[in-house]
Amino acid sequence: MPWALALTPFDDPDADLLRRAQRQELDARYGSDDHEPGATPSAADVPVFVVARDQEGAPVACGGLRPLPDDILGPGVVEIKRMYAAPSVRGSGVASAVLRELEEQARLLGARRLVLETGTAQPDAIRFYQREGYAPIPLFGSYAGSELSVCFGRDLLVPR
Repeated sequence: MPWALALTPFDDPDADLLRRAQRQELDARYGSDDHEPGATPSAADVPVFVVARDQEGAPVACGGLRPLPDDILGPGVVEIKRMYAAPSVRGSGVASAVLRELEEQARLLGARRLVLETGTAQPDAIRFYQREGYAPIPLFGSYAGSELSVCFGRDLLVPR
């Protein structure tokens, strides 16, 4: 594996660098900076954040987990937030590795299901999640009614 995964605070400089790169890419795809409904993720509500670094230690991919209130989709549901892989590492398997680590961390949080939102201008992300076993679900929470959102979910197998 040419990268290393590490649990990293959400507000770590490397995590922030990756999220800013993601934001710039999405702003360009959507033609504005107003393309995400709902509350902006923060260190207060994203207790798990994973950063992948290449062999030189440079951050190349990330993703986080935000537990959802029970009244949104029921108990034990966690949302994937800020999943991103730098263009230079797309197709290398690093995004799948980050996703597998997020799934494992969600199990440790007691989650029974993972959900996520991506956008209509992100066909590469849509294909990625479908390939990884995530199925389309109805828009939920602050994404309900959004014309730019596509949501996916996957039940987690919890070890006994």
